[in-house]
Amino acid sequence: MKKLESSLLNMVLVLTGVAVIMGAILAWVNSVTSGPIADQKEKALADGIKAVMQCDELTVTSTDTVKQPDNKGKELTFVVYHTQNADKQNLGAAVESTTDGFGGKLRVLVGFNPDGTILGYTLLEHAETPGLGAKADKWFQADGKGNIIGLTPAEPLVVSKDGGQVDAITASTITSRAFLKAVNNAYNAYKKPQADGETGASEQIEN
Repeated sequence: MKKLESSLLNMVLVLTGVAVIMGAILAWVNSVTSGPIADQKEKALADGIKAVMQCDELTVTSTDTVKQPDNKGKELTFVVYHTQNADKQNLGAAVESTTDGFGGKLRVLVGFNPDGTILGYTLLEHAETPGLGAKADKWFQADGKGNIIGLTPAEPLVVSKDGGQVDAITASTITSRAFLKAVNNAYNAYKKPQADGETGASEQIEN
């Protein structure tokens, strides 16, 4: 009986030791990789802002975090990057907007000129189906079938299937609706503070 207790104790001690060692290794790996990962994300965001604003030489003059409730009372958070070119002229802003797509979170960065016209967009994060919803990264670009570049979402952008003006991704209507919601919400987050003369103004938006 003592031998059994001793064996069980040894097993517990060994497993505990392995867990402690693995935890230490994982913590070390995380400390080593967290910096480069953060740098990579920061660079991807900086490149994304340049891409959606259609300008390689720009400066982010200020960053606003705007919180607005959707029509279900859920608080949504948007990040607005105000920009200017090398001549210090106002270019407008790039806005981060997140909504629920078909496969998970759909995080979009949309560039608007001062009037609210869409200059460009890029997908920062998504979990959409490869070959279907994942096509959103190109489908709504200037050379895509659902081109939204040059449009102004003062009137919400809607897929043609729902009576709107934008062609949905083939076999991916849910993703298309989610994408356009993200763009419409980004526009509202960008324009509402300007209208109110303050950051973080509240307006119910669609999600």
